[in-house]
Amino acid sequence: MEALAARTRVVCSTVGPYAMFGSELVGACVRAGTHYCDLAAEAHWIRKMMDTHGTEAAQTGARIVHACGMDSIPSDVGVYFLQQRAKQLHGKPCSRIKMRVTELHGGFSGGTAASLLHGTEAGREDPSIMQSMTDPYYLAPEGHRQGPDEPDNMMSVEVEYDEALQAWTKPFFMGPMNSKIVRRTNALLGYPYGEDFRYDEARVVADGLSGRIKAKVEAIGYVAFIASAAIPPTRWLLKRYVLPGPGEGPDQETRQSGQWKIVLIGTMDDGSRVRTLVGGEGDPATDSTSRMLTESALCLAQDAEKIPVGGGSWTPAAAMGDLLLDRLTLYAGMSFEFEPDAPVMPVSP
Repeated sequence: MEALAARTRVVCSTVGPYAMFGSELVGACVRAGTHYCDLAAEAHWIRKMMDTHGTEAAQTGARIVHACGMDSIPSDVGVYFLQQRAKQLHGKPCSRIKMRVTELHGGFSGGTAASLLHGTEAGREDPSIMQSMTDPYYLAPEGHRQGPDEPDNMMSVEVEYDEALQAWTKPFFMGPMNSKIVRRTNALLGYPYGEDFRYDEARVVADGLSGRIKAKVEAIGYVAFIASAAIPPTRWLLKRYVLPGPGEGPDQETRQSGQWKIVLIGTMDDGSRVRTLVGGEGDPATDSTSRMLTESALCLAQDAEKIPVGGGSWTPAAAMGDLLLDRLTLYAGMSFEFEPDAPVMPVSP
């Protein structure tokens, strides 16, 4: 690890579960002053890396940037983009933003499955892992781990009707991780979104009674899946017969035909709304997320002199901001569209 980090400028890592395989590499990069990015969505491990290496990274100049894939670039950079446009239009940021997933078509990667299973298994023995999942400000810098958002409920089956989208929504399984990154960005940048900024995520299902029933059934199904992943016998069955193994994932057709879309609806203090539509090409878990990681690594390598922050533990938006935003739209098949007035937007099932 030491030799690898010493002979390059940037390392990008895809070794999840990172809590099992990633720690030594981060430490080596920090000591060598080598920039680093990954696809980690393991909040407890990210917090450990921040606490262990943040101070030294600031001294050596190593920029350590976690969560550079679907977790959590669309959310993090999407909020960054929306708040910038809101300030240009209204002179101040949105006090609240809701992120809603409207489309998510693709497969499931073995690395993601392995990280999920490791987290649920380790969480039975380490209470801090459960705290990392539920504490909304768990990844915020020390002294900034409080705010108006409520704790995340990883086992929630609550569904809500979104008036702005005219559809029922269910909890989004990536929401607890994404929201922690967004809140850390706000704190790292000195609260450009405001100290009372509120943020949440959900998955859009459909309108009407059928939409409500479908949302409820899917929410219960996800909670049942998480519960089964935490119990040794059913976890073994999932690993053996249901989930892809490490190195496995969707086939080429699924990777190429996949796509995803999210909408970020921002509310100003006076009740007016603005909206950003963010979308990506390719399977979210493999193709699109790989493009995001690639552009993050290239940004750290090729735009190093333009990046406004020095060494330390950063989020994608806090470290690379507009530089990464430009790369994502030019090379990663992503789009960011701002709408000054956010009308009611019906969503088809």
